Amino acid sequence: MTADQIRFDDGAGYEQYMGVWSQLAGASFLDWLDPRPGLAWLDVGCGNGAFTELIVNRCAPASVDGVDPSDGQLAFARTRPSSRTAVFQQGDAMALPYPADRFDVAVMPLVIFFVPDPARGVGEMARVVRPGGLCTAYAWDMEGGGFPYAALHAEVRELGIPVPSAPSPEASRLDTMATLWDGAGFEDVGTHTITVSRTFADFADYWATIRKGPSVSRPLETMTPATVAQLQERLRRRVPADASGRITYTARANAVRGRVPA
Repeated sequence: MTADQIRFDDGAGYEQYMGVWSQLAGASFLDWLDPRPGLAWLDVGCGNGAFTELIVNRCAPASVDGVDPSDGQLAFARTRPSSRTAVFQQGDAMALPYPADRFDVAVMPLVIFFVPDPARGVGEMARVVRPGGLCTAYAWDMEGGGFPYAALHAEVRELGIPVPSAPSPEASRLDTMATLWDGAGFEDVGTHTITVSRTFADFADYWATIRKGPSVSRPLETMTPATVAQLQERLRRRVPADASGRITYTARANAVRGRVPA
């Protein structure tokens, strides 16, 4: 990952910034997936373990493995209660460190747009999942404005400040995801759209949360106090509070699933 791309090193900061969003979307995704209990799961790009925790708590898995390139994220994942069940290790989505036919389900939660070669990552999931098993993903609709902090990114760019981007934003489109799954040879391919909302106590809560984001934390550090104040004012207009001061933001994710041919 190059310097102009997003880096994930702060598991605790990511939890504040994205952990709640991840679990909101993840819960809706699992409702749609409706997996049976007793399966062996692989969480590809598990990050700080937010979605792994959902698998452990909701799916009665036989086992759960999580793989991610970031030591910092994995260190946080190992502090979660799910670490008593899940096994985490460092690895690359495009070269998964597992033998063929190892798992019943592989999932990429909010990850596929970060994979430089999405087709290769999908192929790796197909390789490590047993015949008849599920390969799945859900991702913020990056090009369709579904990212939870799309308004923030837009305002920062309007100020002339570049925001690091994911290498494969097109992979989050519903049609692209379906094409990737069809191209990998999966059967019974299906797609789904997920809409979730998160409420912040007030603007201060919203601002404290967005400052932890790996895509904007470095740009914010380069801003002058006057530019920061200007950004805050623009955001107040863009994401207005209700009568009690709360800010509610809605995000949208796309999901896909398919079976490895038996």
